[in-house]
Amino acid sequence: MPVVRVVVRGKDVHPVSIETGERVVFGREPHAATGRPGTTRGLVAIRLPSCAPHVSAVLAEVVVGAEMAQLRWHGTNEGRLSSLLHAPGGARRVTLVRDMNAMLDEGKNELLVLSGRRVSGLFADLELTFVVSGIEPVAALPTAPQGLTEPKPHVKQNKLVARGKEWFVALALAEPWLAGQDDFPFPPTNRRIYERILHWRGDAWNLAKSQRVDDAIRVVSRIAFGELEDPYTEARAGRIQNPRYAVGKRVAEYRIVTATDLDQVEHEARARGGT
Repeated sequence: MPVVRVVVRGKDVHPVSIETGERVVFGREPHAATGRPGTTRGLVAIRLPSCAPHVSAVLAEVVVGAEMAQLRWHGTNEGRLSSLLHAPGGARRVTLVRDMNAMLDEGKNELLVLSGRRVSGLFADLELTFVVSGIEPVAALPTAPQGLTEPKPHVKQNKLVARGKEWFVALALAEPWLAGQDDFPFPPTNRRIYERILHWRGDAWNLAKSQRVDDAIRVVSRIAFGELEDPYTEARAGRIQNPRYAVGKRVAEYRIVTATDLDQVEHEARARGGT
């Protein structure tokens, strides 16, 4: 029977390996809270060095089952769990709050305890990593017969013309999310969109004119959101302050353009001698 294994690592923390049927508890003073020193019957307690005083005595635990590994957050302070997935931004990021559970993914998972480390009177994030192995892939469901499910609205109608002007505008607008630069993304300006398309194609239609970029973004927005939830309509009603941000994020999430598209146009630009 396959065994799920988790290796815990961190700065000034000796690596700890646990497997199916075991768990690790960690925090500022986990031994005092659990009443068990060291390792006892599948329980490993890790005291995190240089902890800030506001970090909970028992911050969290990782429980390893027969088919999965789960992180249970007990702390009153926040954490952020990240793991690499095939997603528009290239990663999953989850903010952890008290009594929240999160599944760990196969491979490397990173945990930041926000402002959890004290250094010379100052605070910094405390980082731990969990490397998970042995999770069996879930068997796929049988493929449904063709024709039972309709395509997404932007595929069914009003689809962007591949390599057309609006398609390239959508690609430039969604680039921060497609490239994984989405921690604090700022939607590209009209000038930036024009320059990126010029780099990719060698020409950029009439997009040197800012109004033409705005017009193209509105076309993309209507396709991405539909008429009912178009953020430019919402913006006019005062409900959305930054429709451009909303459109760029939606384009990436909805896969109207993809990271593969971005890689392809970058490759073509390099082959053509673009910088």
